[in-house]
Amino acid sequence: MDVRRLALLRELDDQGVVGIVADEFGITPSAVSQQLKILEHEAGVPLVEPAGRGVSLTAAGRELSRLARNLSAEIARLEGDWREYVEQPYGHVTMTIFPSAAEMFLPGVLASIAQEDRLSLECSDLDPSNQYSPSDLALKFDLVIADTPQQDEKWQRSGLVSVPLMTEPLDVVLPLGHRLAGRKSVKPSDVIDETWVGSPRGFPIDRVMQRLESQAGANASVVQRFNDNAVVETLVAAGHGIALLPRFTTYTHDAKLVLIPLVGMESSREIAIVMRPDRLARLSVRKVVEAFKAEAKNVRQRTASA
Repeated sequence: MDVRRLALLRELDDQGVVGIVADEFGITPSAVSQQLKILEHEAGVPLVEPAGRGVSLTAAGRELSRLARNLSAEIARLEGDWREYVEQPYGHVTMTIFPSAAEMFLPGVLASIAQEDRLSLECSDLDPSNQYSPSDLALKFDLVIADTPQQDEKWQRSGLVSVPLMTEPLDVVLPLGHRLAGRKSVKPSDVIDETWVGSPRGFPIDRVMQRLESQAGANASVVQRFNDNAVVETLVAAGHGIALLPRFTTYTHDAKLVLIPLVGMESSREIAIVMRPDRLARLSVRKVVEAFKAEAKNVRQRTASA
């Protein structure tokens, strides 16, 4: 079987639309269909079938796509190993990262990448959330920095791999002068009756908030919801409520905010790099992954000594 035709089948499995596959490979939709017919002849069984106005993969097509994905990863790994043998790693790597992680990691990572000859990193700040899933973004970018539990079932079903970077505590954030501001820690029952400024429903921090409500046995009064943590910080500092926010990237607004650990329940977020396995096989991508892992270690050390 032709490797390029297998790649077309794999991409159709990922994208679901012949036109998008054609755009990805720079050919016409009719050429994609023709190549898939040749692949069916090579495979000896039907691989696609009509579905509405388009096509979908048969059970055999999905299985061959799975095998083709493994083959693609092995080929990319072979090419990466050969490149590593003959020259230093180089290439252009694309990634997307959510804002608070960008604030925490990017200054150090970009400084590290700048020291590598012919290796460049292009960053975007599309947030893997309910609007953009890590699975969707992994089709567009080499790397996706996600604020989601590492073992998310959607990632596994999509055949993605993840590299954990950090478990970051989520603290209760209070305005200076709040009645609980002098505490060393608080429990869910201490704060459940407060007015809250939260994140959008279903987002990672909101899922922790739901666990807080379950632990306290009551519903919290969340009066405002924002995806931008900086907006949440500003409102809390102005006395419009309290919030759950990440410990390492929350700005205290010139000491107008107080961060207090939440005890009695798990209160943290998992930060991981998510990608397709064929992307990780590229040496340039692995170099960027290592830079992020090193910077995550630096962040942990700096916060531990602060």
